[in-house]
Amino acid sequence: MIQPTKYTPRWIVFMIDLIICLVSITFAFFIRFEFSLPLEYRLLLKLVIPLVLFIRAIHFVSFRTFAGLIRYTSTKDAERIFVVISLSTIVLFVINFINFFGTDRFIIPNSILLIDYFVTTILLVGSRLFYKAVYYTIKNTDIEKEKVLIVGVEQLAAAVKRAIDRESLSGIRIVGFIDPYNQQEGNKIEDIEIFNTNKLEYLIQKHDVSRIIIAQKNLDPNRKNRIIEKCLDFNVKVQTIPDASSWINGELNVKQIKNINIEDLLERPPIVLDKKRIQEYIKGKVVLVTGAAGSIGSEMVRQITRFHPKKIVLFDVAETPLYELELELKESLHFFDFETVIGSVTNDYRVNKLFEVFKPQVVFHAAAYKHVPMMENNPTEAVYNNVFGTKQIADLSIKYGVEKFVMISTDKAVNPTNIMGASKRIAEIYTQTLNGTSSTRFITTRFGNVLGSNGSVIPRFRKQIENGGPITITHPDIIRYFMTIPEACQLVLEAGAMGQGGEIFIFDMGKPVKILDLAKKMIKLSGLTYGKDIQINFTGLRPGEKLYEELLNNKENTIPTYHPKIMIAKVTEYNPQVVIPQINSLIEILPTHNNFKIVGMMKEIVPEFLSRNSIYEDIDRQRKYITDEQQSKTA
Repeated sequence: MIQPTKYTPRWIVFMIDLIICLVSITFAFFIRFEFSLPLEYRLLLKLVIPLVLFIRAIHFVSFRTFAGLIRYTSTKDAERIFVVISLSTIVLFVINFINFFGTDRFIIPNSILLIDYFVTTILLVGSRLFYKAVYYTIKNTDIEKEKVLIVGVEQLAAAVKRAIDRESLSGIRIVGFIDPYNQQEGNKIEDIEIFNTNKLEYLIQKHDVSRIIIAQKNLDPNRKNRIIEKCLDFNVKVQTIPDASSWINGELNVKQIKNINIEDLLERPPIVLDKKRIQEYIKGKVVLVTGAAGSIGSEMVRQITRFHPKKIVLFDVAETPLYELELELKESLHFFDFETVIGSVTNDYRVNKLFEVFKPQVVFHAAAYKHVPMMENNPTEAVYNNVFGTKQIADLSIKYGVEKFVMISTDKAVNPTNIMGASKRIAEIYTQTLNGTSSTRFITTRFGNVLGSNGSVIPRFRKQIENGGPITITHPDIIRYFMTIPEACQLVLEAGAMGQGGEIFIFDMGKPVKILDLAKKMIKLSGLTYGKDIQINFTGLRPGEKLYEELLNNKENTIPTYHPKIMIAKVTEYNPQVVIPQINSLIEILPTHNNFKIVGMMKEIVPEFLSRNSIYEDIDRQRKYITDEQQSKTA
């Protein structure tokens, strides 16, 4: 049975504080008269001591300075003592001056009060720090310490050290600080030496370091990744700290230190936005976000709040996530200029009423089905939601004079191999053909996988690791591009600002990531060993799945924009008189639920749509056979 930790009774701490005050006032008298106290002042001291102790005691009880656990004394406790002694000394000065105006004498010489003030403050704070130091010295001799390195040399790093010092049972010994920028080597933080990053491997091996804590604000992602990779090579756990705004009572708690996420490893340098340009088309406008409860839509909403819209209309069919977003806007972001509307983009009455009532001026269309295997099995719903839903929102944008319509597409729309990607490509084509037919400017943005989004591989891997494995990957060579959700949404806003209509903007997705390597890193970050603690199984490519994703069609090329992370794709232009009737015909046959007929018509609209690992490959083979036969007859 674990015995409860014993603490010094609060009344004993209170009595010790009063004894310190007694010693302090007595010492003040003696030092004022150079330890030769005249008789009259000896008599005065006997009268002064009860007064001083009474005033100090009232303030100690009022502010409960004795209630804090001495072994956890912090700067907050020292500040409280300073305030209490200052206030009680001011009270003594007031009493002194009141008595002076009545009798022409001070009860206590002012010089003695000043000496007593400084001595009392020093002794009260010093006694607590002394007890704390002794306690930890004794306690630490019985604990086998875990060796830890802290990355950082600024206030956050010092805050981590103090948090560890406050935690009596942390069992941690800090063996050094690592300066990620190699400028402070040889200096010390609270008697602990600072090393440069070249010494990281040496320190890990010398001290048998089991983990490092990254405590450097705005650390360059490339530097951070190099440090993390080195630690993972030696099976050292990597942790980080939360933002200072979430600290408890302004102080970091050891329990708040958490394991670093794979998202941190894939982090890239922050994006520089043209905030003035973005604000020009959002400030004071009614903004509609479809799919507002989704991972992309909800982040779009958060980003838009920073640019002072007149109102944001949150439109989604998902009730609970929409409610959670509503609470977040009110409680965390303190943003109240929004309306929550539940409904589907395919519900013509609901969408018509939405535009009629709110008359949005800017539309961000994020509502879509995005899960490849599920859409492969449900082509009717893929077309109904992704094509018909987009068509409805786009047509109403023209009807109600929307200024800008920004569609959020996907890299899977490029040379699609699955129904989901093809449905998004058709939606792109439709909105492109509408551009120029009205004052509404239609803009499309394309990007790849976003970290942590609904359906993303990372949350799935994380859950599989928590369950003890195995991690399932479709193919050992599969590669994907990744971008953080905030990064993607920032670029969408920027693209919306620069778009003049008709463009398809593609984003710099960085370097492609091999999913197998991603899984292995996640296992290491969890403190586990691949092949021993967690296995990886390969399940085979799913219907419609590619090994490699693309951002551009084979017939496309790109032109740069003023933003280094955004490019414009030069795409094939479609004849509205041909493609719009085709899209209308596709929507008309949806009630038949004839999957092969629906997919076949999708392939007519998007000729580069070639199914892969799918039953619809038969349609491609039939089309190729007919084409070959026609060419043979022509020859």
